[in-house]
Amino acid sequence: MKKEIKFSLVYRDMWQSSGKYQPRVDQLVKIAPVIVDMGCFARVETNGGAFEQVNLLYGENPNKAVRAFTKPFNEAGIQTHMLDRGLNALRMYPVPADVRRLMYKVKKAQGVDITRIFCGLNDVRNIIPSIKYANEAGMIPQATLCITFSPVHTVEYYSNIADQLIEAGAPEICLKDMAGIGRPVFLGKLVKSIKKKHPEVLIQYHGHSGPGLSMASILEVCENGADIIDVAMEPLSWGKVHPDVISVQAMLKDAGFKVPEINMNAYMKARSLTQSFIDDFLGYFIDPSNKFTSSLLLGCGLPGGMMGSMMADLKGVHSGINMILKSKGEPELTIDDLLVKLFDEVAYVWPKLGYPPLVTPFSQYVKNVALMNVLCLAKGEPRYSMIDNNTWGMILGKSGKLPGELAPEIIELAKEKGLEFYTGNPQDEYPDQLDQYRKEMDENGWEYGDDDEELFELAMHDRQYRDYKSGVAKQRFETDLQRAKDAELAKSGFNEEEILKVKRAGCDPVTAPVKGQILWEIDVVDASQAPALGQHIKEGQHFCYITTMWGEHREVFAEFEGKITEICAKQGDTVNKGDVIAYIKKEDKA
Repeated sequence: MKKEIKFSLVYRDMWQSSGKYQPRVDQLVKIAPVIVDMGCFARVETNGGAFEQVNLLYGENPNKAVRAFTKPFNEAGIQTHMLDRGLNALRMYPVPADVRRLMYKVKKAQGVDITRIFCGLNDVRNIIPSIKYANEAGMIPQATLCITFSPVHTVEYYSNIADQLIEAGAPEICLKDMAGIGRPVFLGKLVKSIKKKHPEVLIQYHGHSGPGLSMASILEVCENGADIIDVAMEPLSWGKVHPDVISVQAMLKDAGFKVPEINMNAYMKARSLTQSFIDDFLGYFIDPSNKFTSSLLLGCGLPGGMMGSMMADLKGVHSGINMILKSKGEPELTIDDLLVKLFDEVAYVWPKLGYPPLVTPFSQYVKNVALMNVLCLAKGEPRYSMIDNNTWGMILGKSGKLPGELAPEIIELAKEKGLEFYTGNPQDEYPDQLDQYRKEMDENGWEYGDDDEELFELAMHDRQYRDYKSGVAKQRFETDLQRAKDAELAKSGFNEEEILKVKRAGCDPVTAPVKGQILWEIDVVDASQAPALGQHIKEGQHFCYITTMWGEHREVFAEFEGKITEICAKQGDTVNKGDVIAYIKKEDKA
């Protein structure tokens, strides 16, 4: 009999890869005891990543969710773990050091045992402080290697990073194969290399199933010394998510490994409960393409969880590109043609941008550059004509050191724009902020919460937390859900116009004057000026901007006075001319 292999259920990541929202507190409380009863999991991923932010977005307190979900696992002796983005902590952009340090104290108090710390650039300067903070708080810091496949991402490259992270105090290493493109033999060699030098270090493998290599990869890492494997369960296994625990157990048992048995009655109950959550409301936000694997992902290296947003982006520019091609007398593209063009462009620009591992947020940055390049080339403009500020931050080194070298044309473009490269420690650019958030909470009369957990939420997700406290978040979510339900109802053969007429009696639509992308903000920097449900709008008052595919901004005005009853498009949405942006109930002058 070979060594024992343990399983970790990535319940949070199952939802993160599949949908816009995640289960509510009451749903998590229902399923946690059933997962315990399955008897096969040594660990469960309960939170981290976007989990807290998603809870705030639909108007629920994420601290209650974390405490409620971890409690049954703590009582059963099952370790709980969270996903941690290092310098970015739980969000998409850098976090001050004092807020990062507070996070581990809060999460430990909430019942989270392990933090999986990763940096999208594999820059140890962004990971090592979190190892220190986690150790100080009594958590287990699991340092992470973001796996990708490129000429610079060799076994030696990753092994050297692992050496530094272990020396800094990490007792565990995770191989985070977020796109599932790590080649099985390569992954096996990497595990063997780390185990040979650090036999006492626990190695956990996390591999998505998107391109179809995950089962072979799991077998290879286990044969070479891995200790724990991340798995999923139906109805959210396979596709762009993770392999199912049943299949992984059967494969490893046949290979001679000692593996835990599965209580199939509990598995079927957990499966049924998860499906009930999908049927309740989560299914409205799950992209159907996430149920399928795609070998095309091997070429571009993009994580499968991005497919839903990526397809929405493509649909947004599809008609515009075809309009340009048609005006030139060139053949139009199908959506599949455009998808292949995008994948090819990602493969083209990725090396030129220094081979950042394609994980949040850098996968989004690379995809955005490629998408804008496809659009620019169709218009006859040069590549890199449209690069956003966040991507420039990555290019200039403000997020950390890129694994590869930037192409000369990228360096020259930065010089032309008068941009300076940054070589210092990324954390130094972001000073402490907790005191200013304490002041805001004091002024609002808000409680800091148990173990300062409410203070932490405001400091980590300030805009979403304010919307949660005001009730705006709950209203937006309910509007979002109703719109999704309406769309499904319309598909069932009902007349959507009649449905909407009944729902919004006495309300008039504000429509898009042109095709383009919604920009609620006045200064085109943030969404601070976004309208809210119930807000009073005066006739002639500015409502929002729409930016066209040619970069022109068209201002939208309210045609009458009244209160906003529904927001039908959000920041970043693509609208066609005549699409409804919002409904306003006219002011009763009587």
